[in-house]
Amino acid sequence: MTHVLELISTWAIPVVVAVIVFYALFKKVPVYSVFTEGAKEGFKTAVMIIPYLVAMLCAIGMFRASGAMNWLVDAINPVTKLIGLPGEVLPMGIMRSFSGGGAEGMLADLLKEYGTTSQIGRIASVALGSTETTFYIVAVYYGAIGVTNSRHSIAAGLLGDLASLIAATLIVNAMWF
Repeated sequence: MTHVLELISTWAIPVVVAVIVFYALFKKVPVYSVFTEGAKEGFKTAVMIIPYLVAMLCAIGMFRASGAMNWLVDAINPVTKLIGLPGEVLPMGIMRSFSGGGAEGMLADLLKEYGTTSQIGRIASVALGSTETTFYIVAVYYGAIGVTNSRHSIAAGLLGDLASLIAATLIVNAMWF
């Protein structure tokens, strides 16, 4: 089974790319010119989102440096203990809503300190893969396309992040407790 999974993971992306290219050729789509046009548009989009990305990274730095993260973790920690979420994982769970890279750095620290097979390491790993960078998406992508009213997007995204964090905790605790 491991050999089959390794084979699939090695060939999945190249096969998908080849199928797309051959399908486009079959439909007589000028593959190269369409690809370069898409790359140009992607570059324009990247340039458009840079100000929003810089603003988001600055806000994250201020949030962490001000001590607000520690204050928030201390305030929420008694509630998280009720479901079995270790306090050490909570900062990563909160950071994940703001920054994927920041959360990955926190995960690396947790894995280095507690180990990959520890309950903390397992919960943190599953939680990182289960949650989304809600504020990043709203700030960068909504900013890039000019959306000024996010309506219920932030609340729905944070609720999804919370549900994912709780589910990750409960599932890991059920499987490895």
